[in-house]
Amino acid sequence: MVRPRDVLAALTAVAVMAGAAPALVSAESPGLDTALIERLTGAKGAYDAKEGVFKVSVPRSDLSVRVAGVRLIPAMGLTSWAAFQRTGGHVMVMGDMVLLEDQVTTVMDAALGSGLEVTALHNHFLWDEPKVMFMHIGGMGAEAELAAAVGKVFAAIRDTGAERQRRPVAEIDPARTTLDPKKIGAILHVPVSPAGGVYRAVVGRTASMGGTNVGNAMGVNTWAAFAGSDDRAVVDGDFAMLEGELQGVLKALRAGGIDIVAIHQHMAGETPRIFFLHFWGVGPTEGLARALRAALDRTSAAPG
Repeated sequence: MVRPRDVLAALTAVAVMAGAAPALVSAESPGLDTALIERLTGAKGAYDAKEGVFKVSVPRSDLSVRVAGVRLIPAMGLTSWAAFQRTGGHVMVMGDMVLLEDQVTTVMDAALGSGLEVTALHNHFLWDEPKVMFMHIGGMGAEAELAAAVGKVFAAIRDTGAERQRRPVAEIDPARTTLDPKKIGAILHVPVSPAGGVYRAVVGRTASMGGTNVGNAMGVNTWAAFAGSDDRAVVDGDFAMLEGELQGVLKALRAGGIDIVAIHQHMAGETPRIFFLHFWGVGPTEGLARALRAALDRTSAAPG
């Protein structure tokens, strides 16, 4: 990362000691090709000289959102952004995407398919109409590749912002569930128990908080509830995973057609750090179970 003028001499000295020809770096330069970033992302940006960060922003001026009757404007938190910073020979990007709930799945697929990580998905408001979600992204790599990936995310937001997207609808009444739970258990390799019209499967995990082990009974678990028929079922639940397992689980669930509802933490100060992911899926029972199994296989807690 390029530093301010007062450390330019030090950087040049390091290059000489390493046997490389000293490179002249402008103290006014962020060490990033800002014109390239703007072109590939399709968004205008500003450079923070103090932190060496170039940030592009896309205000969601296309949205008409009210929170408890108050009309929101982009400056009140309705602006998508991505910030680029050089670190050694690579570039880091972090960002926050403002999405209607109908846009979440499409934009998440664009991010994951472009090589970016999705690190959080949650709300920032209560009583907002229409409902707005915020998806945080990140990545490390080549400047042009990251900027192009962010550009695809911004494009996905633009392409889906003009009209409401198709929502998955299933006329399923848990009180009339007829699916065969044995098929779910055979795929997941965990017991499946009836619970008020649905069938639940649970996979516990373990963490430590303040020197005390916490596990399944304390809510450190992956669970899924199935309802409906073998041909058409719904599954919802919560996935508990280690920080390094999140991206693999995300990709496995999306490959199986399961929508991601939220990504966040449930605890503070636990070891190891546990991420939680809430999901929702509609489809044949076996297909849903296999998608969950594929996600479980991306973790160290996979049963069977």
